[in-house]
Amino acid sequence: MTMPQISPLAGEPIERADAERLAGVLKALADPARLRLLSLIQSAPEGEACVCDLTAPLGLSQPTVSHHLRILTEAGLLEREKRGVWAYYRLVPSAIATIADLLTPPRKRATKKAR
Repeated sequence: MTMPQISPLAGEPIERADAERLAGVLKALADPARLRLLSLIQSAPEGEACVCDLTAPLGLSQPTVSHHLRILTEAGLLEREKRGVWAYYRLVPSAIATIADLLTPPRKRATKKAR
């Protein structure tokens, strides 16, 4: 998924298509199980995890975890790599950074980079 170039907080109106794309990504993030999945994957020893590693910590069934992982992958937040019968997931750091930048007002962004 391509992220918008202009932040909704940048002082310029965001285009409708960009707003829809960003809203889709934010909707994917707006679920406690999906936020936990991102956290579990990011904190895994190799920075990646298999569905089999994620069901017990979440207390959810494998089909439910797979459903959430598919939504996060389609939103461009995770990458999926198939290895044999298992699929491994890892975060897409640039997507997370882009979302953070889009949601940080320009003045705060300038202060943060100056440090």
